[in-house]
Amino acid sequence: MNTNIWILNHYASDMYFDHGGRHYNFAKFLRRAGYAPVIFGANSKHGKAERFFETDALWEEHVAEEIDTPFVFVRARTYTGNGKQRVLNMIDFYRNVKKAAKEYAAQHGRPDVIFASSVHPLTLVAGIQLAKQFGVKCVCEVRDLWPESIVVYSNRFTKDNPLIKLLYRGEKWIYKRADALVFTMEGAYDYITEQGWEKDIPRSKVHYINNGVDLEQFDYNTEHFHVDDPDLDDPNTFKVVYTGSIRKVNNLGLLLDAAKCVTDPRVKFLIWGDGDEREVLERRVRDAGLTNVVFKGRVEKKYIPSIVSRADANLMHGTPGPLFRFGVSPNKMFDYFAAGKPILMDFETKYNPVEQYQAGIILNSLSGEAAAQTLQRMAKWPEEEYARNCQNARRAAGDFDFKKLTDKLLNIIESLPERKS
Repeated sequence: MNTNIWILNHYASDMYFDHGGRHYNFAKFLRRAGYAPVIFGANSKHGKAERFFETDALWEEHVAEEIDTPFVFVRARTYTGNGKQRVLNMIDFYRNVKKAAKEYAAQHGRPDVIFASSVHPLTLVAGIQLAKQFGVKCVCEVRDLWPESIVVYSNRFTKDNPLIKLLYRGEKWIYKRADALVFTMEGAYDYITEQGWEKDIPRSKVHYINNGVDLEQFDYNTEHFHVDDPDLDDPNTFKVVYTGSIRKVNNLGLLLDAAKCVTDPRVKFLIWGDGDEREVLERRVRDAGLTNVVFKGRVEKKYIPSIVSRADANLMHGTPGPLFRFGVSPNKMFDYFAAGKPILMDFETKYNPVEQYQAGIILNSLSGEAAAQTLQRMAKWPEEEYARNCQNARRAAGDFDFKKLTDKLLNIIESLPERKS
């Protein structure tokens, strides 16, 4: 049994304060299964010129008592934006997490397994190097495709760029040297095949664990953190709920286009969240005289289950991109599944859980008119069809419950062959 599992994630530190998140939930259920997880993250706040703890120490340990798991906050410079300082922050964490891990091991004992998670690849490199030094296995988790994301979404770089070529070589190096690979996208091996790496990276090494939901916590929050809202409690409306950021990238203008096209007076759009586009969109609502759209503002995460569970349909909104062919893993989708209500998804993607579980409708046309027609059709579903979609959503949540996802992770870890001495 590989008892001591060290989780490396540059951006995991927020989870200590949020009492939730992917690796927080893994740690929660690892601990319950008799394992001893430790989470290493940066002491710098993501995108802010602030630290979590005001200390110049290389590392500082704080225990998340509710899951009995140590968080090790590693020194790294602060930064804002996506420029040079952010790159240096990544390099700081890469260097310092290795030093911190050695000191931590000297005080608390060595790990049995290292579970290193991106977003950026330097954390994976650090995990592989530490595993070699400690003589243990390293499982690398890929939550973002670097440098593929840079090539696809940046106008500055192409695959022929020397730096990008170097990053691709580094990516392949990571995939070859990891003892196992976990991807949050189901089509990960499609990506590896497209790169022409299948001879060096066998399919048996590649595993899929999507994001998920802690159903235990979701159901607790639904019961104990109630949102009093007359719109949510109105039995005479068909409530379409969106929760999340309201920024230009979220393209919520499409939702307003749909609201203008809706002719069924029962359909009402309720929007929870905030962002720099909220004021612009609220002005559009006023100027158009729309009475079926209400902006509710931002709420703490613990109140989200109460909101989405009382919706009649929850809206998964996004802008489709080339990488969607490998699958998607938005956290919001799993909260929506847990709510047990149909999902209206306004973008198409391969390996789509909403489609796989038949838990809603996927639009094949990005227009307000198409969204309006689909919602009005959903509002008129026979009771049996609506109930079936609700049941399918909750069944999906059961399969993506972090308790079950942690079991999948443990199966991967415990199936790793022992290192030769």
